[in-house]
Amino acid sequence: MNNITIGQYVPGNSWIYKVDPRLKIVLAIFWIVLLFILPLNIYAMLGFFAVVLLVIITTRIPLLKMLNGLKPVIFISIFTFVLQLALIEPVPNSILLKEFNFTIGLYPTLVIIGLVLIGLLFSKKVYSKMLWWIIILLLCFVVQSNELVQRLNIMPYLNNLKWNTYKLNIYDTNLLRATSIVIRIILMISITSLLTFTTRYQEINQGFTSLLSPLRIFKVPVGTFSMMLSLSLRFIPTLVQETNKIIKAQASRGVDFTEANFKQKINQIISLLVPLFIVSFKKADDLANAMEARGYIMEGKRTNVDKLSFKAIDLVASIFTLCVLAGVIVAKIYL
Repeated sequence: MNNITIGQYVPGNSWIYKVDPRLKIVLAIFWIVLLFILPLNIYAMLGFFAVVLLVIITTRIPLLKMLNGLKPVIFISIFTFVLQLALIEPVPNSILLKEFNFTIGLYPTLVIIGLVLIGLLFSKKVYSKMLWWIIILLLCFVVQSNELVQRLNIMPYLNNLKWNTYKLNIYDTNLLRATSIVIRIILMISITSLLTFTTRYQEINQGFTSLLSPLRIFKVPVGTFSMMLSLSLRFIPTLVQETNKIIKAQASRGVDFTEANFKQKINQIISLLVPLFIVSFKKADDLANAMEARGYIMEGKRTNVDKLSFKAIDLVASIFTLCVLAGVIVAKIYL
């Protein structure tokens, strides 16, 4: 749960904290759009990655914080990478880098069962369960490899135990495309995290309200929408903290959230969700009472303590974004 970084604010005083929240919201959306306009070319993606990394370094946000925010997308990144390698048809004139031949039979099946049992046996003792199971999965493919069987010189004993064969061809274009897609996912999460790390939820609310204010002409409840978005971002880290408290409280009562069978997992989830819902409703009720006590009225006219105004740093950020846009256009034309 500590890996959830959306909604968390990291105090600081670098240049990005001084940028107007309205401009930060617009630039974050604009950079994500540029990321999808950029061609799936490894050189273009690496260039964009270098620019985003430079921005992260200059903001002095801890890199460890950014990396923790990427942990939830490790699985989907690996899954996407493998799909691009295995299922996407290569473009014409692609170069075959490596051909892997695999055999499904009695011997690989028994070894895979053993690997899974080893994974279950030692999963509690490893630092990262995700990394541990990725290693187990890779070993499951290794034991099916014909190259390994030939090196062990046991092919004559397995000819009658084979069930089926399949192969995986690694082409240069598919490898570069898969790497580019993974970089795109990482950059999208990093840009979003930059916005939430450096902008308080009050500033996000004020920025969205100001940006969407022209929609009031069409009777759109801009204030309500902005408040809902602001409260959602505000309560993400709060609910994460409450979840950690509930997990520790249930663990002190003997509930083991690490290993259990399917029925026990359901009971564990129920023991976590029920108190979490109760705490969430209580906090929502307290918040409603506090807002009512302070005279909050839906879509009512209100003023802000801090007035938003554009400064020189906003102009510099805009010019830098235009330079990035020019680079994306050049990459789109020539790559």
